[in-house]
Amino acid sequence: MIAEEESAAGSEESENYFIAMTDMMVGVLFIFILMLTAFALDFRRTTDAQETALKVAQEVAAKLEPLQAAVRSQMAQLDWARQGRRDLLQDIRTQLAGEGLSVQIDEASGVLRLNEDAVRFAPNRADLVDRNKDNVGRIARVLERILPKYLRCRNRETVACSSSEAATLDTLFIEGHTDTTGTDDDNWVLSAERSVNTFRELVAVSPSLRSLRNSSKEEVFSVSGYSSTRPIDPRAAPQAWDRNRRIDLRFVMENDARRHLERILRMTDEMGVEIDRLRAVSEAAR
Repeated sequence: MIAEEESAAGSEESENYFIAMTDMMVGVLFIFILMLTAFALDFRRTTDAQETALKVAQEVAAKLEPLQAAVRSQMAQLDWARQGRRDLLQDIRTQLAGEGLSVQIDEASGVLRLNEDAVRFAPNRADLVDRNKDNVGRIARVLERILPKYLRCRNRETVACSSSEAATLDTLFIEGHTDTTGTDDDNWVLSAERSVNTFRELVAVSPSLRSLRNSSKEEVFSVSGYSSTRPIDPRAAPQAWDRNRRIDLRFVMENDARRHLERILRMTDEMGVEIDRLRAVSEAAR
């Protein structure tokens, strides 16, 4: 009986050991299954994130091409505007040369300079007399002939405008300048008076100049005074002062740049939204 009890006890211990080992293996297997499941879920989540990120990246790339095309188009428009202004300046200079007037042009800044050979102001004077007045009259007639070719709107009464996409003239600034002699306060007034008097003489000779309009249906001509702040000859000498007492005509072109830039801005905003989505997906995948 004792032997049978010992044998039964040994069998029970072996069975308990087996059960314990089985439970442990089941537990380990369960943990392994949990880990495998977690890995699979993480892999799926990462894969989904990668797929989403790839999709977003593809959407961004799809929008990049039209954005680049829009930028290239705007650059072409700006090049067209510069070329149009260059042609305008050259045209005016050629016509003025035929009138016996020699002027200088700066294509980079769009300035036609009425130097001392065309319009010369006496020190502390803003009036146009004798030869200066006659020369401004010649300039007015040349502008009257040429400017309508470079404008979208030409009639003051009906303000009829063409729908051309080509760059045209937006504003013609008549800019007055002084030398460095005299007081600064006086020179600001003097430079403005020179530009105003030049404008008045231009439209007195050619009244139709006031009918010229840009695409916003505003008058093309405008006046400004710069005192002695923009000398073309910095020397403190009478010859330099003669050169600096002058009138510049600055031509500013238009080419519907705002419409193009607004379109580009909308496209960059859309790309920004897509990039934010891509960033969120990347952060969620970490």
